[in-house]
This record gives sequence, C-alpha cells and structure tokens, in this order.
Amino acid sequence: MKKLATFISAVLAGAAISIGGAVFLCTESRTAGAALFSVGLFAVCTLGLDLFTGKVCYIFQNPPAYTVRCGLIWLGNLTGTLLMGRLLRLTRLDVIEKAQGICEGKLSDGLLSVFLLAVFCNILIYLSVESYRENPHELGKYLGLFLGVVVFVQAGFEHCVANMFYFTVAGAWSGKTVLYLVVMTLGNAAGGVLFPLGKKLRARAEG
Repeated sequence: MKKLATFISAVLAGAAISIGGAVFLCTESRTAGAALFSVGLFAVCTLGLDLFTGKVCYIFQNPPAYTVRCGLIWLGNLTGTLLMGRLLRLTRLDVIEKAQGICEGKLSDGLLSVFLLAVFCNILIYLSVESYRENPHELGKYLGLFLGVVVFVQAGFEHCVANMFYFTVAGAWSGKTVLYLVVMTLGNAAGGVLFPLGKKLRARAEG
C-alpha cells in the first residue's frame, strides 16, 4: 500500500507541475510565465507530494531502497503529466503550437547541452526545496522556493517532469524524445546530488 500511496502522490505532483506548465504556455511574457510556473512546485511542497526532481536530491541520504522509490515517483510523475497534457489538448486553450516550438528547440539541442542544462536545473531545485525545508522564516521559505523556480524557467534549464508535460501537449513523443528525456532525468539526478555531496565533503574536511 505504501507503494500505491507513493505512486498516487507522484501522479498528483505531475499534475501540479503540469498546471504550472500550462500557465507558462498561456503567458506571452517569459518572465511572467516563469514566475507563474512556480505554482507547481509551491503545490508540491505545500501538499507534501512526491516530485522526482525534489526527491532525487536526497538519494545518498537514504537506504538503497530509496532509489527504487525514486523510480516509482518518476513513473507517477510521467503518468500525471501524460494525463494532464492529453486533457489540455482537448480544451480551447491555444497552447499546442507554443508547446511544439518549445519541444522543437529542446529536441534539436545536443545531448551534452541537454544534460548540462538539466544539471543546472536541479541545482536550483535542490536550493528551492532545501530553503522550504530548512529556512526558519516563513517569508524565506517561500521566497527561496519562488526564486529557484523563476531562475531555472527563465534561463531555459531542463526539468524532466515539466518536459514530460510539454512533450505531451506538443504531441512530440518519439524514440528520440524518450532518449532526450532519459538524458534530462540523469542530468536532473546529477544536479540534485551535487550540493548535498558537496556539503558532506565540506563537513568531513572541517572534521
């Protein structure tokens, strides 16, 4: 039952990120869209949902079974974004063409570039989530959460769960898309553990 609860939580997290992505697609200004996209991560953190890009940051602070849990969360996030993306295509919102343009840019990029942009993205996701978890001040919690999301969206960094949604809205799924999504996922995982591992090394160096 725990696995089912995790999967359901992950589906809801994928839906929350999809709402942020939908708002981004509906907004002409990239900066305004980046700011409004943060509603997705806000919902995830406030409701305690399971989002791969947040959970993977703590993979080395948990037992090996946690890796399997992260895989289940990834599948749940995919399910949520697929569902929301398909549903959005049935509405009157004029977002498909914009999503196709976004996805065309992502899929025409090199794999190394995509990987590195995904690394950068999850460095910011870790900082956002850690700020929400650890900042003792209420304003600081939400400001850190907000700024991290705005920066990664504005910069064009690669978030694998958000991209699951964009690929679905654009109708851009293919073998190449799956390959790129795997690379983005690996980049997000690498970026997510970078700062936690750095903190561990610093603590050891300090004795």
